[in-house]
Amino acid sequence: MNRVLVSVSMFIVLQSVAAAQDRAPGTVFKDCADCPEMVVIPAGRFVMGTAPGEEEREELSVQYRNRSQPRHGVVVARFSAGKFEVTRGQYRAFAEATGRGSDGCFVWSRTGFEKDPAKDWRNPGYAQDDTHPVVCVSWDDAGAYARWLSQKTGRAYRLLTEAEWEYAARAGTTTARFWGDAADRHCGYANAADLTTQVQVPGASEWEIAGCDDRHAYTAPVGSYRANAFGLHDMLGNVWEWTQDCWNESYSGAPADGSAWNTGDCFLRVVRGGSWEDAPLGLRAAYRVGSPTVIRVYIRGFRVARTD
Repeated sequence: MNRVLVSVSMFIVLQSVAAAQDRAPGTVFKDCADCPEMVVIPAGRFVMGTAPGEEEREELSVQYRNRSQPRHGVVVARFSAGKFEVTRGQYRAFAEATGRGSDGCFVWSRTGFEKDPAKDWRNPGYAQDDTHPVVCVSWDDAGAYARWLSQKTGRAYRLLTEAEWEYAARAGTTTARFWGDAADRHCGYANAADLTTQVQVPGASEWEIAGCDDRHAYTAPVGSYRANAFGLHDMLGNVWEWTQDCWNESYSGAPADGSAWNTGDCFLRVVRGGSWEDAPLGLRAAYRVGSPTVIRVYIRGFRVARTD
């Protein structure tokens, strides 16, 4: 009897694995009712890093240049990525199930970012509902959420590696942004600092903004803007996204197989994509910054990956 049960269980597992492997690139699926929607991303090769002249054209400050160099070819295996950034509602299910807490969140106070112990993912200091991307989450929080999803579904959830993130953000393009090089065309594609931000966000009149209206001063509900060619929304803008990789000042010695770079300054992790608070120059596929793993910020969230 036990042998029969084991055989049946193995058959079910093998059938599930086969079904996952049979999914065509672009297929959208969910592993549970409150799990993120996932998109199958095809295997492929791309050139990672900033194109010659891009940082100069974008007028990026000299101190931030050359972090996305040298350009290098990367081979990425098939995986699945969140169609959207993890929402507040999805994170709520995790936080309530696990008792995950918070000790405050960094918010902008006109003179700089300051930690406000009264702010957290439930109340980042601006209006959100459960369709908005979760913010005020640390790299540790994001990793804990992915592990919880893995335990809940029996699937291998995790954060995207930095190479996977850029590959997914580019979606086969070689321009600065998946819609092209033009920074001033972002309003139909991404949520960044714009005319609405300037009017509604205190102190934003002093910021560098886009001269268009993307309709949202703070975060937008996920999927409010056009998807890229892989079917992913908000890869640029809305909120910054944590990745798995340790921070390194350049790509010298970076992995070429799409895996996470697990050496370097691992107290800092790579953050990608830009946010509703950022000027368009920060919304580029190659733009990268590093941040301490324990920091929670009101412009930062994440999306998940799943190993197929």
